[in-house]
Amino acid sequence: MDKSPPPIDALYPYAHSADQDAARPAHHPVIVVGAGPVGLVLALDLAQRGTPVLVLDDQQGPGEGSRAICFAKRTLEIADRQGVGRRLVEKGVVWSVGKVFHGHDKVFEFNLLPQEGHRNPAFINLQQPYFESYLVEAIRAAQADGAPIEIRGGNTVTGIEPRADNVLVTVETPDGPYRLEAAWLAACDGARSALRGMLGLGFEGRVFEDNFLIADVRMTADFPTERWFWFDPPFDGAGQSALLHKQPDDVWRIDFQLGWDIDRAAELDPAKVRARVDAMLGADVSYDLVWTSIYTFQCRRMAEFRHGRVLFAGDAAHLVSPFGARGANSGIQDADNLAWKLDLVTRGLAPEALLDSYAEERGAAADENILNSTRATDFLTPKSPAASLFRDAVLDLARRHPFARVLINSGRLSLPSVYDGLSLTGPDELNGPPETRPGAPAVDAPLAQGFLLDRLKGRFTVLAIDAQIPDLTQLPGIPLERLTLTTSRDDPTGALRARYLGGAPAALYLVRPDQHVVARWRDATPGMIESALSAAIAKGA
Repeated sequence: MDKSPPPIDALYPYAHSADQDAARPAHHPVIVVGAGPVGLVLALDLAQRGTPVLVLDDQQGPGEGSRAICFAKRTLEIADRQGVGRRLVEKGVVWSVGKVFHGHDKVFEFNLLPQEGHRNPAFINLQQPYFESYLVEAIRAAQADGAPIEIRGGNTVTGIEPRADNVLVTVETPDGPYRLEAAWLAACDGARSALRGMLGLGFEGRVFEDNFLIADVRMTADFPTERWFWFDPPFDGAGQSALLHKQPDDVWRIDFQLGWDIDRAAELDPAKVRARVDAMLGADVSYDLVWTSIYTFQCRRMAEFRHGRVLFAGDAAHLVSPFGARGANSGIQDADNLAWKLDLVTRGLAPEALLDSYAEERGAAADENILNSTRATDFLTPKSPAASLFRDAVLDLARRHPFARVLINSGRLSLPSVYDGLSLTGPDELNGPPETRPGAPAVDAPLAQGFLLDRLKGRFTVLAIDAQIPDLTQLPGIPLERLTLTTSRDDPTGALRARYLGGAPAALYLVRPDQHVVARWRDATPGMIESALSAAIAKGA
């Protein structure tokens, strides 16, 4: 396995483009601002669908440090569809077990994926620069195959002017400024989004009065590949918390809770960082400091993610605390949700109102993530003596009583959102397993050949299980796949039946390009399926 450090070189170095010499601003169907994981996933998805996309980034390659490291099963499923999932899993550290400690004592442990029959693990740990570099490699391969995608590094967006039918973008480069015109602009420029500031848009929520130190250390250690979390760690007399994760290349990520009133420069002094790490690992353990940083818990979001022809995604649109791995994973699901809708709208195959459903669905997902993140933060950092008493009582009870363990919150780990009752969610006339209800992402299952999600290739799909697909009228320009499976032939483990039929003898599912279920039936006429498909394309929020 590759043991090289995460790539931070100029993967997309600045180069003068013809657009800079044009007499008037060059027009692009979609411009994505920001080449982090969210922007790259969105751009690659659009290009693979055939929609021309330009990515602008003020840097020339991935940044330093681990930053996002925990990538969830749903993210890996999205990456599989883009052709990079296996690369991520092969390089990443696979884990599913977490342990929670209070002082010296283990309170309990959990398994995030006890169920067999999934192609992907519950989580991998992988430094963000690797994630970004693999996406850039996939983009280069797509370019070589003729996909309409370009990345311009060293291109800093310094101004945007929304107009009725486009957005005028001002870009600063080493050769001076130039201007571009975008039919649609996706702002994926992170928590300190410059584009959000240029439009004067708010970012409401809570900033929690606490700070956490990240220390990436390289060492050879016999700790298992698990998530270890301490309340009141015995190596820290301040009564705070700590987290330990393994990453590739013998790098371990350690988070230390510091409190609110700190001297940031002093806490980042290598001698003080080493003192904390030595107290945790033991003074005789040899290691190298790779990267350090301090972050503050925030739970914030924009009121709306769509502003005319400007769409916000990832940390630019919403921000949560790192515990729970909800930041990058939720942002990548934003990109997955937005790409197919923006593709259809750009091609004139769906009304612009379809993009309102992006704001509706991912706004609901942000609210869910912020709620879970806020609850985790309040449990980690009690704000009153009564809250501290409650937390310690829960931790004490959880050692002996399973009912108390569900009350412990050291960061509820990321799960994909379900779009229950939202505009694009259709009828449920199967009343089957809740995990595959309309609005939910399709659940993987092993087939006689491969896995189910490998057969859902990013288009609308009618999935028939022990059923016949009726004769459907094709909507103009909308690719519609048909997939027929039988449990007797295709379901060697019984997982397909359990996850999609329950007690029903047969089922028909309509699945979106982002693999979320639109609707399901025991039996359906062509009109029922066509109506659900039309609504999933034409109906906005």
